[in-house]
Amino acid sequence: MRIFYMLFAVLFLLFQVAPGYADETFADTAECKSQGNFCRLTTCPPTFSVSGSCHGGLLKCCKKIVAK
Repeated sequence: MRIFYMLFAVLFLLFQVAPGYADETFADTAECKSQGNFCRLTTCPPTFSVSGSCHGGLLKCCKKIVAK
């Protein structure tokens, strides 16, 4: 039973470390997010369009399409 507690503690610590890797070290990522947009690996959702890149060109910056 103790091993489950230890496993849970290790998993908990791993998930606590993960947000630290989300630092915006790339200028294009910071620019995208400062405009209220978000980064995505695959294509943007249907109501969004690609407005640039993130993570040095590895991801797409998705921007909300404004209805006229």
